[in-house]
Amino acid sequence: MSSLVPQSSGMCDKNQKYDRQIRLWGEHGQTILENSHVCLINATVLGVEILKSIVLPGVGGFTIVDDKLATEEDIGSNFFLDWRSIGQSRAKGCMRLLQELNPDVCGEYVDENINQIIDTQQEFFKKFQVVVATAIDERTIVRLSTLLWEQDIPLIVCRSIGFYGVARVQIKEHCIVESHPDNILFDLRLEKPFEGLKKYMAETGMTSKVPWLVVLYKYLQEWVDGCGRRYPILPNEKTEFREFIRLKMVNGENFEEAIRAVNSSFGGGKPNSLIEEILADNCCVSVNNESKPFWVLVRALRDFITNEGDGFLPLPGVVPDMTADTVSYITLQKVYRSQAVRDAEIVYHRARQLLEEINKPVDLITEQEVRLFCREAANLCIIRGSKIADEYDGGYQASRILSDLETPNSLMAQYITLRAIDKFQAQRGYLPGENQTEDDTSCIISLTEKMLSDWGISTSINDDLASEVCRYGGAEIHSISAFMGGCVAHEVIKIITKQYKPFDNVFVFDGATSRLQIFKL
Repeated sequence: MSSLVPQSSGMCDKNQKYDRQIRLWGEHGQTILENSHVCLINATVLGVEILKSIVLPGVGGFTIVDDKLATEEDIGSNFFLDWRSIGQSRAKGCMRLLQELNPDVCGEYVDENINQIIDTQQEFFKKFQVVVATAIDERTIVRLSTLLWEQDIPLIVCRSIGFYGVARVQIKEHCIVESHPDNILFDLRLEKPFEGLKKYMAETGMTSKVPWLVVLYKYLQEWVDGCGRRYPILPNEKTEFREFIRLKMVNGENFEEAIRAVNSSFGGGKPNSLIEEILADNCCVSVNNESKPFWVLVRALRDFITNEGDGFLPLPGVVPDMTADTVSYITLQKVYRSQAVRDAEIVYHRARQLLEEINKPVDLITEQEVRLFCREAANLCIIRGSKIADEYDGGYQASRILSDLETPNSLMAQYITLRAIDKFQAQRGYLPGENQTEDDTSCIISLTEKMLSDWGISTSINDDLASEVCRYGGAEIHSISAFMGGCVAHEVIKIITKQYKPFDNVFVFDGATSRLQIFKL
């Protein structure tokens, strides 16, 4: 066992170096990434491509576990090995060249068999935020899955062979604050304006220079109070309201913007059904000394909604871009931000009270974390996954597998064939096609048939899939592994930063047809 810990040159400005990714997950996300440590089991082509894509954005550190020596075959497809690596530790060779990509990242290697570590060093994994395992057999998958599930450490098991690739995410509970939904509904509180907003609107006249929010607010009051109508909710009501504005509007871009904004300006602030489920979760209702900080915050959020919020979430304090004179727009931003700060302060103080009640340090949750939490409260997300080892029990998700097998263009058959490779490797100690292609093909076909039979599924799989995977003799095509590596690296970063939603839970790629599919198993 050996390790190398590089010293950062300290010469580069990290904000400039990582500017593009900070735009995606923010400085706080970058800090979390830089403080994380990832374990890779087996320095395959896929494995090092995954590490490449997290080393470049600045993961804190990585450890490669691999007891194999580099061969000429490895050199032919693995860009992170060179001729000097032949006959030497594959883990060490890959670590050395990966470190050259980013001097800020610390690399380590362990040239031991993963099963020996599971047998004798189970505490070894506790320092990692994510464990990624490539090209391991079924027996090892089950053991590793069970151990990391008990330790609550996320695991991604993946394989690339020929034109096919598969990845499976195992995560017990993943709490996401910044889910970054595709469609954002701004919470403007036009239906229930707070006092600061009412005061601002009363003091602001409606001209062609004010933000469109002023135009919308004033016409909305006339629509509700003067015409005796309710706030527009249904599509036909919004259509009528747009026409109402159009008949009264004067020339000005802000009036046009107000009309376009009708569809997206109402309905924000109320918890949707997904948030209601989180608020009703037993982890929220019954916080205790074992609760994660996330659940303490959710309970504080629930208490705010019930009391001070009067059924509404904390105000995010974010307003969309709009045409207006600078002073009016900045003043409007301050109105929303001031109310957001007040709401967040209430949630923060309630969270501290809860921490005291459950005998946890009150500084466990910072005010900055609460402000972020309140800003994103409308889009919280919980993913509770399943254990990979459970998939090897007979009949697991049989109905879903059968449904996918019978769906045209589904990649479920490819998934089952790749699962058969895991079984083959466990039984014979090598990958199909490395020795006798014809015999190995027959074995893969038998294994897939037995899996389907055990699940009570009579549908058969095309034998050509078995022939295709055996044709490559366990070899990886670099372009396929590079694509898969980038995809898996994205999921690793999502899990580490707790931003964006990782796929749940199986990802299959067919490079021959350029198709990919996600299954929930």
